Amino acid sequence: MRMTVAVDDPLIASMAIKRPLPLHESSRRLRELYPECPRVYGVAVMGDLSRRRWWPLTEVLTTDRLQTMFEIGIEETDSPIAVAQQLAATFAHVVVGRVIPLVVLEARAWDTGLENLWVHVDSEGAVDWVGVVDPTLRALPDDPFFADRRAMRVTNPARDGIVALPSEAALTTWIAHRSHRALEPLFTKLADVSGGAMSIASMWHAVGTAVVSAATLMPLLAGCSELTSMQRSQAVLDAFVGFGLPVRGTSRIAATKVLLN
Repeated sequence: MRMTVAVDDPLIASMAIKRPLPLHESSRRLRELYPECPRVYGVAVMGDLSRRRWWPLTEVLTTDRLQTMFEIGIEETDSPIAVAQQLAATFAHVVVGRVIPLVVLEARAWDTGLENLWVHVDSEGAVDWVGVVDPTLRALPDDPFFADRRAMRVTNPARDGIVALPSEAALTTWIAHRSHRALEPLFTKLADVSGGAMSIASMWHAVGTAVVSAATLMPLLAGCSELTSMQRSQAVLDAFVGFGLPVRGTSRIAATKVLLN
């Protein structure tokens, strides 16, 4: 029997939630999947937090942050390929790997667009949490949130923090589209910084690995349907493939120090 220990995480404890939204509730449920390390699942809402040690993911493209991260990695491993693999896996996890548990368990998703994501770093500069600027969720018309509403058109996304998409296909396509638009420039920048140590196609393989890994864990942690987990995660991958992205294929991601939370 697995024993769990609730951790009083100082960042989570310090969140000042003025108006609870569906994302707050979903993230709380995700954190409960792994209470020993409550930042592993779920995201923070940036409006609830002090921004110390947080920075917008867009800064990867506009500053020398990625160059610095790459150089630090080289000092530790002396392997450009291993460092590029580690960073590609980190980006894949931050952008899409984190949202897959919510898709699998609740058929909900936050916006994975590049401009919506922030990352928190620990004292060594490693990413250890993710936040969103816009907390609005996308969900399905039969989501429990809408159960008491007779007509979807009366819902105000700006007020309620959730909007319905017409079908699971629409939801998974939207996730893949937003994630594609976020990851494409990140991978291009990583290829440039690393001097082509890892092909961009291999970086997209890391996305497939992140999606499958997250979906595989959900039936074990949450007791959800393996079939549903597989179907929803594969639908996201199918949407990536529909955009011409090689997310399926052999991937040799380094196992050392890859971001897990």
